[in-house]
Amino acid sequence: MDQRPPAIFVADTLGLDFLNSIATPVDTVIDWIDDGEGLLNWLEQAQLVPRSVLERMRARALPDELDKVADQARSLREWFRGFVLKHKGRSLAAKNLGELEPLNRLLERDEAFRQIASRLTNEGAPFELHAIRRWRSPEALLLPIGEALARFACTEDFSDVKACEGPTCTLLFADRTRGRARRWCSMATCGNRAKQAAHRHRLKAKH
Repeated sequence: MDQRPPAIFVADTLGLDFLNSIATPVDTVIDWIDDGEGLLNWLEQAQLVPRSVLERMRARALPDELDKVADQARSLREWFRGFVLKHKGRSLAAKNLGELEPLNRLLERDEAFRQIASRLTNEGAPFELHAIRRWRSPEALLLPIGEALARFACTEDFSDVKACEGPTCTLLFADRTRGRARRWCSMATCGNRAKQAAHRHRLKAKH
């Protein structure tokens, strides 16, 4: 049974939520993908892989197989973190494409295709296109993560990527607020701590 608290999804984009899969919510660092079981649970919470696929992987894969995939996921995470930290605060340029080559090499391994299927609702045409992926091995679990990172790199303006201003917080997020004024990963945590610290500072200044 996984004893970790629920994973953190505050970044407004899965690409950064993946980087936030290691964080310090209170005082202790938590890595939600530090082993195979953790990776399966994070993928389920992120809704990147169907639960039926995760259950099949859990039942069929050897524990060390899943742990090795989790190790690859952590390596991917820290490589992409370096890319994001290097470029956050300004838009990407065409010259940055070469830096994303490791991600393209991961995406090359994908076995995804589309199939015509019955529409689940009675509205509109009777058919719709479903995205299907062949999950041939535990390593295939890396593919939806790679897809999320690639989508982030292609669709997000890196000038909107920020790090939380909390003094000990490591969380990243995409600032979608009006005026791009967001400062905290969450007002309920780091934002509230900052308010409390400012209040204490004002009280001290009065004495």
